[in-house]
Amino acid sequence: MFRKIKLANGLRIITVPVRGTKAVTVLVLVGTGSKHEKREENGISHFLEHMFFQGTRKRPSQLKIAETLDRVGGAYNAFTGKEYTGYWAKVSSSYLDLALDWVADIFLNSKIEERKIQKERKVIIEEINMYLDTPTNYVWTLWEELLYGDQPAGWPILGKKENIIKLKRRNLLDYLKKHYCPQNTIVCVAGDIDSALAERKTKEYFGKMRKTKPVPKIEVVEKQTKPQVLLYSKKTDQTHLCLGLRGYGLKDPRKYSQLILAVLLGGMMSSRLFNSVRVRAGLAYYINTTAQSYTDTGYLVTSAGVASQKLEKAINLILKEYRALKEKKIKNSELQKAKDYLKGSLTLKLEGSEEQALFYGTQELLENKILSLEQIFKKIDRVTSKDIWEISQEVFVPENLNLALIGPSKDKKKLINLLKI
Repeated sequence: MFRKIKLANGLRIITVPVRGTKAVTVLVLVGTGSKHEKREENGISHFLEHMFFQGTRKRPSQLKIAETLDRVGGAYNAFTGKEYTGYWAKVSSSYLDLALDWVADIFLNSKIEERKIQKERKVIIEEINMYLDTPTNYVWTLWEELLYGDQPAGWPILGKKENIIKLKRRNLLDYLKKHYCPQNTIVCVAGDIDSALAERKTKEYFGKMRKTKPVPKIEVVEKQTKPQVLLYSKKTDQTHLCLGLRGYGLKDPRKYSQLILAVLLGGMMSSRLFNSVRVRAGLAYYINTTAQSYTDTGYLVTSAGVASQKLEKAINLILKEYRALKEKKIKNSELQKAKDYLKGSLTLKLEGSEEQALFYGTQELLENKILSLEQIFKKIDRVTSKDIWEISQEVFVPENLNLALIGPSKDKKKLINLLKI
């Protein structure tokens, strides 16, 4: 069982004892990401994440920061998303103090020096170049740009090169001051721990954070009246696509039906789309359907890489499976298979201490409540075939269809004409 406490400065500490492991993960989550940025500072959340690894007073260089955990065989990294940023370290449980000291040091004491900003600016631009050259990744950036347009939810997490070139040290420090607040931060310690001891040690490292009020993000505006296509024309051997629709956010109880619907369509190797598009038609090596729920929006989308000359056929097959869920209720046996798959995959996903920390930490940060795995399973079990049919009627409508793709195709009008359901 997890334990949660809240300090006087607003910081929340979650401890999660995990049986059967000798490892421990320290994860700090702060509730800010690219959806909290202004247009001229898009990319700053990710830029700041990079700078936290460039030196503190105690560990003045990137090498000193890396060596600390390398010497004990630890794993460590950070990540920036749309709604939160995380910093973590995973070590043998005997090194809990070291992991806490390391994470707290980079999180609270990074110097963010001007000369290192100039160097890291080049690194980030190369990271952007890497994504632009990786269609399987970049098509997801295009997908959310298509869905949300010119607002924070539609901007890339990495930012655009012109922004990265212009960002100054004062911009980073100002953003840090506004968004990295204890009320907006969670420290989760999971693994081979004694909760009371882990709480006490975490207080020692993080309890002195100064209490400030975080700046809220701008709410997403969703507006769509007809099918949309975003075409990124590029000479590629395959066309990579995201074809999907608007769905339900974290606060909507129908998110569980949406998860099951994604599994039914393309979440497993016996799913409908895997069989129709890959097994029977041989059109794709990868095809997946994903359900994404943010705090204020959500979507259901199928991604695939298909032979460019077979693009139209692949789109029609995907839409055919969408349409079939509107026309006929699924059998209880297929529903149960999807539920069992979802519950089994969630169980396997939580095998490690780092996944446990993220599971509990993100729930608390984004939803201000934590459900155990068993409680989530109960909500999954309550979903009926009627629920799946009802959300299919609501989600699978032509005006909600969106197609983002990267490939040699240049006929946008023809692609829009395919989007019928």
